[in-house]
Amino acid sequence: MTNEIISAGFGGQGVLLLGQLITYAGMIEGYHVSWLPSYGPEMRGGTANCCVVVSDEPVGSPVVTEADAVIVLNRPSLDKFENSLKPGGKLFINSSLIEKKASRGDVNVYYIPANDIALSLGNVKVANMAMLGAYVKASGIVKKESIIKALGKALGEKKLHLIPINEQAFDEGAKRV
Repeated sequence: MTNEIISAGFGGQGVLLLGQLITYAGMIEGYHVSWLPSYGPEMRGGTANCCVVVSDEPVGSPVVTEADAVIVLNRPSLDKFENSLKPGGKLFINSSLIEKKASRGDVNVYYIPANDIALSLGNVKVANMAMLGAYVKASGIVKKESIIKALGKALGEKKLHLIPINEQAFDEGAKRV
């Protein structure tokens, strides 16, 4: 089993954290993993994406050219990465910010209103967790419990109070699948 994922959006949307959480959860579950971030020089608002590989075999390269799943939080990312998806792959589109529909008919498409979910919970910063919940539900790549454990590690001691709202966003995203 090897899963190759691309997560992309604007800087500040949490696309790198989304990838990190999949990676950490994969490690928790004993998989071989890699995480390769890529971002522009801007602090926020520039482009950001990451390649994640989760496998039961050693990972040969962290670069993903043909993804099993693409998770996009903004329109430029959809335009750039939709064609990086393998036929039969899974495409997750943040329908709160992207009005365009997928142009491919050979992939499974999930329209997740991630920003709307996050706003309904009172914090737009958890939109990435709604997308992650949808992805984990649709793929079964790792367990939710591993993601939450990974979130605690990623947030650190001072931000553990944010776990409940992140978990709510995760659950709401999963319900949309």
